[in-house]
Amino acid sequence: MRILVVDDDKLVCLSLKTILEAEEDIEVVGIGHSGKEAIELYTSLKPDILLIDIRMDTMTGLEAGETILMEDKNAKILFLTTFSDDEYIIRALKIGAKGYIIKQNFECIVPSLKAVYIGQSVFDDDIVSKIPSLITNNKKADFSGFGISEKELDIITLVAEGLSNKEIATKLYVSEGTVRNSLTIILEKLNLRDRTQLAIFYYKNK
Repeated sequence: MRILVVDDDKLVCLSLKTILEAEEDIEVVGIGHSGKEAIELYTSLKPDILLIDIRMDTMTGLEAGETILMEDKNAKILFLTTFSDDEYIIRALKIGAKGYIIKQNFECIVPSLKAVYIGQSVFDDDIVSKIPSLITNNKKADFSGFGISEKELDIITLVAEGLSNKEIATKLYVSEGTVRNSLTIILEKLNLRDRTQLAIFYYKNK
């Protein structure tokens, strides 16, 4: 697994390099200290994952990530930051980041990278808990382009709001089994792994 690390704190970069390269299957192929460097290094090195800080001078990690994803929609970007600011979370979700984790949770970095590498999305528990409250736009989304029916959209919306299968069943006047079966079909249609990814998908595409 080839990782590019970008953080404006040089000590943090060196610490991350030491931690990551203690793993047999991880190689840090480059280190950068700005958003501009992130773009340049990503283009030249083509890492499997870009691990990047958000708050940096001149160009933020979010701006760099957005630029990279415009050029390479398959880029895997994992944001590592000390800030769980709502605006950052929204932006990270919308640009298509694969993850957003808090620096203080250092022990989560390696498992998160490994999850992102195999195609999963990784968001810190503190971030996931905020997602329902960030969905404030009441305009109904149109997911027909994804092959999602109106009834399936109702279920997706309630999952995104944080409701359990039992609560969704009560709200929609159907059985819990129906909700469970519908969720399985929805996840297969959208090629998603679980409820968290479904909530993130909903928010990104709403």
